[in-house]
Amino acid sequence: MLKANRAREISRLNGIYVQLLETADVTIVKGWARLLDAHTIEVDDQKFTAKNILVSTGGTATVPEIPGREHVVTSDHMFDLTPFPKRLLVVGGGYIACEFASIFNGLGSLVTQVHRRDKLLRGFDDDVRRFIASEMSKTGVNLQLSTEIAAITKTPDGLRVEVKGDQNSKATFHVDTVLYATGRAPNANGIGLEAVGVAMNAAGAIQVNEQYQTSVPSIYALGDVTARLQLTPVALGEAMVVVDQLFGPAAGKTPRNMSYEFIPSAVFTHPNIGTVGYSEADAREKFGKVSVYRADFKALKHTLSGSTERTLMKLLVEDATDRVVGLHMVGPDAGEIVQGFAVAMKAGATKAIFDSTIGIHPTAAEEFVTMRAPIKD
Repeated sequence: MLKANRAREISRLNGIYVQLLETADVTIVKGWARLLDAHTIEVDDQKFTAKNILVSTGGTATVPEIPGREHVVTSDHMFDLTPFPKRLLVVGGGYIACEFASIFNGLGSLVTQVHRRDKLLRGFDDDVRRFIASEMSKTGVNLQLSTEIAAITKTPDGLRVEVKGDQNSKATFHVDTVLYATGRAPNANGIGLEAVGVAMNAAGAIQVNEQYQTSVPSIYALGDVTARLQLTPVALGEAMVVVDQLFGPAAGKTPRNMSYEFIPSAVFTHPNIGTVGYSEADAREKFGKVSVYRADFKALKHTLSGSTERTLMKLLVEDATDRVVGLHMVGPDAGEIVQGFAVAMKAGATKAIFDSTIGIHPTAAEEFVTMRAPIKD
């Protein structure tokens, strides 16, 4: 039923988007597009010319060259698997890997997650990284950190996965499905970028300026193909900058710009992660002296339910200005809670403003406005 409902909802949403485009007099051409010059693209046997061209082709999941890579799947296929994998091995430690490990663990799979580093979620705050690993393990995800895949072999009983860990330790897992979620690459190949002189970086992403203009002035690019922050709302924000650049802002409005500071994000693990602003390490590097406020507690509802799930909340405050520069949460509805605080941080809220705000009791969110004493370094 989950698969059928998902397919139906995607079909409904796609239909809405197509209708919105057609209502706006957008002509949709389906096919493989290739740049011929700075103002011309070719789709199959048709050619189209325009004053400006926008490239927003997204990214694709990648699988490294390992023995048995032909037996693995990527996130694109996970909700179409038949039959449902009773034993799942997830490779990777980013948000996609962690989310699918949590989802399938919750659906009843025996989930093993293998990651070559010693902590999950590189780039996130270290307290968050440690805390979510503990909480995911509590829910039943078998985390194998500092571990790499050696080989995958198909057997009558499914897939045999050989792994190697620290000090060349070895282990074998027998699973039904192996999901590789180790990274994504920009969809920049085979569309004529090199032929027309669009500059690329070492990672194969399109290079752009602050207005998302490429090295060819008439060609713009945004979203995952530029490999900045790979989030849908970020691509939408970048698109608004391009709209104002090409067609001018709405009447009475100033041209929009895109700031990559204080962009909120969520990771839909169990429990959820919500974060906005700087990690502790990044905040100390950028601002120097930083005060850290942290709370780790069992939510009131779980003192009644008996669950061992805990919640982590953390604030980072720049000492020189009292401005809150980092806010992190691991716990139920973290994304919903952090979204509102992101507005305050975008507006430059200080710790004094947080302290003077009355909390809603009893909620987890009130903890962010009741943390009074910084922790010692």
